[in-house]
Amino acid sequence: MSRTYNFSAGPSMLPEAVLQRAREEILDWRGTGMSVMEMSHRGKDFIAIAEKAEADVRELLAIPANYKVLFLQGGASGQFAAVPMNLLRGKPSACYVNTGIWSGKAISEAKLYGEVKLAASAKESGFTTIPARASWTLDPQAAYLHYTSNETINGVEFQVIPDAGGLPLVCDMSSNILSRPLDVSQFGVIYAGAQKNMGPAGITLVIVREDLMGQTLAGTPGIFDYQKQAENGSMLNTPPTYNWYLLGLVLEWLQEQGGVAAMEVRNVRKAEKLYAAIDASPFYSNPVDPACRSRMNVPFRLANAELEKPFAAAAKAAGLVTLEGHRSVGGMRASIYNAMPEAGVDALIGFMAEFERTHG
Repeated sequence: MSRTYNFSAGPSMLPEAVLQRAREEILDWRGTGMSVMEMSHRGKDFIAIAEKAEADVRELLAIPANYKVLFLQGGASGQFAAVPMNLLRGKPSACYVNTGIWSGKAISEAKLYGEVKLAASAKESGFTTIPARASWTLDPQAAYLHYTSNETINGVEFQVIPDAGGLPLVCDMSSNILSRPLDVSQFGVIYAGAQKNMGPAGITLVIVREDLMGQTLAGTPGIFDYQKQAENGSMLNTPPTYNWYLLGLVLEWLQEQGGVAAMEVRNVRKAEKLYAAIDASPFYSNPVDPACRSRMNVPFRLANAELEKPFAAAAKAAGLVTLEGHRSVGGMRASIYNAMPEAGVDALIGFMAEFERTHG
């Protein structure tokens, strides 16, 4: 049987080695006679799993000691609300940068809790670029500045951490966390749903600077209160234990690959060869400003839109699955997160060339 490569934007493919290990341990974790999903979250065995995951993510991202690491539920969408609940801290407004559908969703949710001041927007470009930092308008009295580092649907990614103008910087890193090194000390809060680069859906990583905790809006549910979650080891209620365990296995796999810096080298190589194949062909096109192209999500169109459904069907038959673009934009999209091996990208490029040869 030929290899299948899953280009889904999320939930995305997991490293094969992680799935193999999970299969080996699913009935009996390390001689306990229990599956991890059967363990008490308060028992010493699961506490060890949780503590190891936190230690590994701290090491991989070089997280400073004055930051709490939380493993929460509700996805990044839950954090769209949790961020203003925790960070407005008596201020009436926050600044947001709108670079696509996901930052737009964060803006809509934040408006329920305070005034949103739009620092910059790429809407006029059809979300194919990121406005130059010099054009942004920041309110120095705002509570924080929020941006989305990678837009999975539009295929736009920040290549550098933006200057926050002295405001606490908040970032939704759901789709590119652990894909490149970053300086965590430049942020107030980083949050990321696991289902793209870290594990299965159902668990969310939140990294929060300690001085930003403890002043939530009145009426904030305890489950969304960073201070309360930190005091309870992210176990204010029963956490998604098996998802937490799988996330930990992915972190261990990343360390075995050489860490985040090694992953960045691999990710750059994968993205560059795929974009090169698209740019070299009149049959395919990518609409994104080359300076802002995502390394994680590569949208592309066929010159003849009527061929897109046949392309997706033929790709699936060839073992290249979930290449259809998001329903809001159409076209194709190849998501090439950390777990996507370079061989998968090579297989896609080869398929694209053959499809063009037979249909061009």
